[in-house]
Amino acid sequence: MAKEKFNKEDEQLENVNEALGSAGQWIEDHQNLLLGIVGGIVLVVLGFICLHRYIIEPKAQEASNENAKAVEYFIQGDWEKALNGDDAECIGFEAIADDYAMFQEGELAHLYAGICQYQLGNYEEAAEHLKKFSADDVMIDPASHQLLGDAYVQMGELDKAVKAFDAAAKSKNELIAPMSLKKAGLVYMELEKKAEAKKCFEMIRDNYPQSGEAQDIDKFIMLAQ
Repeated sequence: MAKEKFNKEDEQLENVNEALGSAGQWIEDHQNLLLGIVGGIVLVVLGFICLHRYIIEPKAQEASNENAKAVEYFIQGDWEKALNGDDAECIGFEAIADDYAMFQEGELAHLYAGICQYQLGNYEEAAEHLKKFSADDVMIDPASHQLLGDAYVQMGELDKAVKAFDAAAKSKNELIAPMSLKKAGLVYMELEKKAEAKKCFEMIRDNYPQSGEAQDIDKFIMLAQ
């Protein structure tokens, strides 16, 4: 019995040795292929590092610098130069949004450009930019949806406006949500959808009682009866 056990173990060990030998022979036979694969992986990694360090990072910094120049005009309320540049050092948010679309600054430029276009009375252009902007920020993202709703109101596209206001209200931001709910309610009134309007006004009363919009909300609820 013991002899059979030892024979089995010897056989298993021999099989392992044969497998190891076969594996070693395969590696030896395919050494050039393996080196090629490893070399290819190294080249890909090095290429990615070089791309990031020498192209992406400088381009991102360039985008940030251009954005900073346009923001200066934006702060001054010079919407035209903030949007289209000054023919000198500033290229403006329109160009930044196009030239640096793959970077965060390029997406942020859509928000700035949308605000500038709205201030200039170009509501369709404002809406186009605002639709291309999104952010995780709990203040900026709902504010952009609210402004998009305002642009649609100015264009008379009321159905699109209430959708934008509803999107802003879903943020539950204590400042933006009640404002957007009231705007949505007023648009619903314009659309003669009093039930939807009343729901918006009641949400302000129930969920945001401390907001400015809640102070006279009862009269709007009465109007929506």
